[in-house]
Amino acid sequence: MLKLYGYWRSSAAYRVRIALNLKGLAYQQLPVHLLRDGGEQHAAEYRALNPQGLLPLLVDEQNGGVRIAQSLAILEYLEEIFPVPSLLPADPAERAQVRALALHIACDVHPLNNLRVLQYLGNQLGADDAAKNAWYRHWVALGLAAVEEGLAPFDGRLSLGAHPGYLEACLIPQLYNARRFNCDLAAYPRIVAMAARCEPLEAFRLAAPEVQPDAQ
Repeated sequence: MLKLYGYWRSSAAYRVRIALNLKGLAYQQLPVHLLRDGGEQHAAEYRALNPQGLLPLLVDEQNGGVRIAQSLAILEYLEEIFPVPSLLPADPAERAQVRALALHIACDVHPLNNLRVLQYLGNQLGADDAAKNAWYRHWVALGLAAVEEGLAPFDGRLSLGAHPGYLEACLIPQLYNARRFNCDLAAYPRIVAMAARCEPLEAFRLAAPEVQPDAQ
């Protein structure tokens, strides 16, 4: 049994849901509300499971209850423990390209605009909503521009040719966030086209925030 601690609108948890669905793996969702009571991720009960106090967290009961934090570490774990179907290309250079784009999204784009950063900008630095939105859109625009260029070698293909995988599991949640904050996507036709091919697929539809059991 795989257990996934997450939050319906956490883009990092969204990545993992997509990956689990693409691999056809059953899992139990355990919601951790990022806002209720100051954030349930800070509660002692959850911090005992994940001292980082972040989401998502994967628990693999069939492997001694091992706990894996950080979404990309979870994706790598799933690739190693459940290698079929693979979410990465067979060619080493293409695998590296996919990982580089995924890391850019997860490490360079997302951390600058996630919930705790926006909360700090408002609560500690006194930024109003307009300033926070400007911050968000600035960093998203820079990040997506780099991803857009990084997709050029795929020449309109998905990362696994006709099928989505590791890259799309990271990209689609970031695009979801960009739309949520009304970012202008006109400059990213490759990204928008990739999303248009992925989002109707069952693995992505079932992972979408609005259909999660804790959606509000």
